[in-house]
Amino acid sequence: MANAEIELKLPVSDPQAFQSRLRDLGFYTQTPRTFEHNTLYDTPSRELRSRTEILRIRQYGDTYTVTHKGLADPKSAPSSSRYKVRIETETTVADGAALASIFKHLGYLPAFIYEKYRTEWASAEVPTAHVVVDETPIGTYAELEGPPEWIDRTLLLLEIDPATCITDSYGTLFLKWKKSTGSPAENLTFAEVAAPALATS
Repeated sequence: MANAEIELKLPVSDPQAFQSRLRDLGFYTQTPRTFEHNTLYDTPSRELRSRTEILRIRQYGDTYTVTHKGLADPKSAPSSSRYKVRIETETTVADGAALASIFKHLGYLPAFIYEKYRTEWASAEVPTAHVVVDETPIGTYAELEGPPEWIDRTLLLLEIDPATCITDSYGTLFLKWKKSTGSPAENLTFAEVAAPALATS
C-alpha cells in the first residue's frame, strides 16, 4: 500500500539529551538502537533520480524491506513547503540478496549506499507518528514523521526552532559533507567516511 510520508529532519548535537527529552515527554522506545544498511538502486543513466524517485533495499537488523518513493501529488500535500512529502510504497522481503539479483537482471544497479544506527521512538498520543534518531557517519539527525500539526506541536514541546529543520535526504547531506571536507568517499558508510580525505595542495 502506498502512503504519504510527511517529515522534517533536524541535526542533533546531543543525542543522549535529546532522547531523554523524548522520554520526559512520554515517548517510548519502539525499536532500540539497531544497525541499518541501505542500498539505492538505479539504471546506469540514473533514470529514477531524474524523476526524483528512489528504489531501495534496507536491512534493518534481520529484516529486509524494499521501498519505492516518488513525489506526492501537489493537491494532496500540505500547504506549507517546509515539509518533505513523498509517496512511499514498501513491504518486507524474505531475501534481500535475491531481490538485489532480480534488480540487477532488470537493469537496476547499486547507486548509493548509506548506513546508520537508528532508534525509533513512538507516542501513544498519535500512533501513526514517530521520531527516529539516526546516528550516521557524518553526524546524528532526528526525523519527525507524522501529520504536520503533530510535527509542529512536537517541535514546540522539544523547544526546537523550526528554522533549524531541513528536508535534505541523507544523499544530499552526504554530498554537502563531501564538498566541505574533500573526502573521497563515494558512499555514506562508516568505513568510507573514516578514510582520510584527499590531500589538497
